[in-house]
Amino acid sequence: MNTTIEKQENNIVKVDIVVPAKDAIGYYNNAIKKFSQYVNIPGFRKGKAPRNIIEQHVGEDRIKHEALEDALPRIFTEVIKENDLDVVVQPYVESYDFNVGEDLKITAKIELRPEVTLGEYKGQTVEVEEYKIPDDAVDKSINQMLEQYSELKVVTDRKTVNTDIIVFDFDGYSNGEKIEHGDAKNFTLDLGNSSFIPGFAEQLVDRPLGEDFEINVTFPEKYHEKKLAGQPATFKCKINEIKTRVLPELNDEFAQKVGKYKNVDELKADIQKRLEDQKADTDRMNSEKAIFEKVCNDAKVDIQPSMIDRETDKLVAEYKQKLEAQGFTWEQALEAHSYESIMSQLKEDAEYRVKNSLVIDKIAKLENITVSQSDFGAKLSELSMMYQIDPQTLVKQLSQTPGVFNALSQQALNEKVTKFLVDNNTAKLK
Repeated sequence: MNTTIEKQENNIVKVDIVVPAKDAIGYYNNAIKKFSQYVNIPGFRKGKAPRNIIEQHVGEDRIKHEALEDALPRIFTEVIKENDLDVVVQPYVESYDFNVGEDLKITAKIELRPEVTLGEYKGQTVEVEEYKIPDDAVDKSINQMLEQYSELKVVTDRKTVNTDIIVFDFDGYSNGEKIEHGDAKNFTLDLGNSSFIPGFAEQLVDRPLGEDFEINVTFPEKYHEKKLAGQPATFKCKINEIKTRVLPELNDEFAQKVGKYKNVDELKADIQKRLEDQKADTDRMNSEKAIFEKVCNDAKVDIQPSMIDRETDKLVAEYKQKLEAQGFTWEQALEAHSYESIMSQLKEDAEYRVKNSLVIDKIAKLENITVSQSDFGAKLSELSMMYQIDPQTLVKQLSQTPGVFNALSQQALNEKVTKFLVDNNTAKLK
């Protein structure tokens, strides 16, 4: 087999391949054998019809197509290996000339991995802003615990305040029409943590029990329901019940209730330790990020648009999945943000991800960093523990998703390269 390679723009090479006639006829004959095994031809048992009958029944073009489908993976594998091509995606056949008894001629385009020129990636020092534990962090944690163990007490002798939880009725109207799904009876709302439209919960403060009143609000300009976006609305309301949180007393008895602590001092000491552990983890992650960003920013790589486009397509799919998981649609996202702004951000993220991946692969190659079976097993164990699924069941489930094992291997490689960079560079906290 003879090949001629011509370099083109954007890391594309044009490859002219000539497959000797004897090999080409072998591919053709193998295709005929395949058709003879499953094509029903009147008067012949499967596998027994002569070649000329199969050609008449199936058609020579279809046989050639089947022969190429079988041959091309092997042909391309040989071409890539012989010419030491670092291929990004499967080669694309531009044209072919396939005449039985003659040399098979194929013209293909192959996209190559762009060359990465690294800067200094060892022995560097980067400055990282140190994470500071807020002075009131322990007190805030204690208050959160007290709120978690608080009890709700019904209040009847005062108006509402902004920390209350209320049970109320409401009925909404906009432009003289009743708002669909804009009413409820005995709805519970935390006035201090409301997800209602701006201005709604605020107008429920300083209201008495049992009296009918109205509040006026305006829906946000980018509200998901177009009919209501930017429109004024009136809600008829009545508060049926007011509840206030009663916090427990912070004492040794409370400390013993929330954990294995003898007293409040032990509880506070444990919170302080967890905050310090959190600080250490944050400083470590920020240091890893800063070192990698330094190495990545110092690297030079000319990424072809096709790689960014493919990665952008992946990010769009991921974005749509996240929207769906949150109860939104792609169309609603486009209403809230323009198509151009969403795609611009995703394309920027795609370029960042592609460059990171190329830099990681380059360092791994230079430093002979590889993913072993134990590395891959460790990733599976992490997932197994995370989702509480035994490893064998997890492998069966993951095997149903194409590419997931490659993704796990890449993730393991990313972690090993990151560790190498951390071990060979210095992060200075400031």
